[in-house]
Amino acid sequence: MAVKKNTLLIATGSLLILLLIGVTILLISEKQTNKELIMEFNLDKEDLENQYTDFAKQYDELKLSVSNDSLSVLLEQEQLKTQRLLEELRTVKSSNATEIRRLKKELASLRKVMIGYINQIDSLNRLTAQQKEIIADVTKKYNAASRQISNLSEEKKNLAKTVTLAAQLDATNISVQATNKRGKTAKKVKDIVKLKINFSIVKNITAETGERTLYVRITKPDNDVLTKNPQNTFPYENRELAYSIKKYIEYNGEEQAVTVYWDVEEYLYAGTYRVDIFANGTLIGSQSFKLD
Repeated sequence: MAVKKNTLLIATGSLLILLLIGVTILLISEKQTNKELIMEFNLDKEDLENQYTDFAKQYDELKLSVSNDSLSVLLEQEQLKTQRLLEELRTVKSSNATEIRRLKKELASLRKVMIGYINQIDSLNRLTAQQKEIIADVTKKYNAASRQISNLSEEKKNLAKTVTLAAQLDATNISVQATNKRGKTAKKVKDIVKLKINFSIVKNITAETGERTLYVRITKPDNDVLTKNPQNTFPYENRELAYSIKKYIEYNGEEQAVTVYWDVEEYLYAGTYRVDIFANGTLIGSQSFKLD
């Protein structure tokens, strides 16, 4: 009876030991499986993050190829949405399978939208290329026609220019006399009270006769123009120039002597001065003179 009882105890103990070993092996196996699943989840999440990151960068490339403002705004909105979903993904735990699946579906939807934009951009680019070809062709024909017109009008233009130049007045024999208060030639610059400027308008039978306005500019060595009023200006080459003296003459096509005077009311110093004479917006004569 005692032997039978011992045999039963040994059998029961052996069974418990085998059961314990089995449970231990099962727990170790389950732990290893869980560890592998966690690694798999982490890798899956990491791969999904990389896809979202690459996807967001693709929008930058697309925006560079688009000149349409409305389409650029839509691309910007989709890129912001992608970046927002990427931030959500980064805060989700790897083990949260439900959220991971949702974000995978969102990525798939974003891909479809992007494909639609890519097709739209391709269509716009093809249309733009066609338009550029049409514009280039029209421009080529226009330039050819313009060259023909330019060639036909060039002789007329040159002829008109020649006539205009021939009709311009010309001032020669320009001289400047500095006088003192006694009307004599001033020997020192400090004694000068008046500048007497003489010149001749040469004979020109092609020039238009009638009243002409002459503008005389006296420039000091520092290029400052002598003038009585800053508002005394005349038009010259799309700008306004200050003048010293304005003189009206009645031109009849023959050579004509002209004299103008400048009353010295400002400080003059020794150096080289210059007289420029203008008529009808053209410089018709210049002469430098020295004051000691």
